[in-house]
Amino acid sequence: MENTPDITVIVPTYNTGKFLDQCLSTIEQNDQATLEIIAVNDGSTDDSLSIMRAHEQRDPRVRVIDKPNGGYGSGCNRGLDEARGTYVAIAEPDDYMRPHFYDTMFDYARSFPELPDIVKTPYTRVTMPCTPQERLYHCAYFNRINPPAQPFTLKDQPRLFQHHPSIWSAMYRRQFLEDNGIRFMEARGGGWVDNPFLAETLNLARSIVFLNKEFYCYREDLPGSSSMLKSTDLAFTRWNDMTDVLDRLRVTDHGIRMAHAVRGIAYLSGIMVEASIANSPAEQRMREMFARMDPADVLENKNIANNTKKLYCTVRGIEPVFDKGLYRRALVEEFGYAWRNNGLPFALSRVMVFFQRRSKINAHNPTITHSAGI
Repeated sequence: MENTPDITVIVPTYNTGKFLDQCLSTIEQNDQATLEIIAVNDGSTDDSLSIMRAHEQRDPRVRVIDKPNGGYGSGCNRGLDEARGTYVAIAEPDDYMRPHFYDTMFDYARSFPELPDIVKTPYTRVTMPCTPQERLYHCAYFNRINPPAQPFTLKDQPRLFQHHPSIWSAMYRRQFLEDNGIRFMEARGGGWVDNPFLAETLNLARSIVFLNKEFYCYREDLPGSSSMLKSTDLAFTRWNDMTDVLDRLRVTDHGIRMAHAVRGIAYLSGIMVEASIANSPAEQRMREMFARMDPADVLENKNIANNTKKLYCTVRGIEPVFDKGLYRRALVEEFGYAWRNNGLPFALSRVMVFFQRRSKINAHNPTITHSAGI
């Protein structure tokens, strides 16, 4: 192993023995860039550690760290503390990659005069994993990040900030992380600590490059994952943590703030789909979140529904003046995008999901929606 590998891949692991061998095996399918694979066992009680040890025995690039349970952020930070690579990447132990993912990203990074701070790629959604209904789809920003020049900054492509954090479909220049003191929040469980990490990395990066190729395969909604309802308070807390990052970094860019508003509204919608929030702590958290959103970032936002804009105006006590056609045109654009990238059946299924979700929100939250004139 060279003293400075090209890439350190950190695999923070807790009780994912069912998928871990596949994850590590696909990481090992890189033979052009020099890798350091740090498998962090975060107090697993299943066979995860023995799987790691087996890989460590047969592949000298694998190094196992066995530590008491501290949560996802703790595992990532331990890996960052130990990392020696020029770049650092995070891999989820229940996901997998197509061959040469890291080789390709590093080769792309080296094609620029200076190594960029972040190399970002789209990913493949694995829906209904481990069932007969399992399907593979492009993620929501595949074919959508088209900077006029590369490298770029987040101001040039703020859409990157509104989608799933997907911090694992990227790699980060280690010196960039060190120079800016970027680490993960530490919280028990998953803790959604990828949210503030995303906010810091994307907003501090002076050079981002995007490679529109999918290698990383992300398993969605595996058994045991937290539902939005169970994560109600956490969703608002992490959105506020991201807002704190933006405020601390003095990020005022309209596009970035609009993208951040979309994320907050998505969290709110997910909660309201599952339950009533009227006269609950969640309603107060919603009001607090709305107070941190600038009206222009909501009302001029084509990706926020008209009903939600009305609710926002009611809560904030402002006149609901906005272009109603803006969101309707965006829906048509979204349907076309879904059709082109994932096929007509998928696009039609998104329409059905849209109406089902809106119906559930109205059914669960009649007091709130009626008071807003929705």
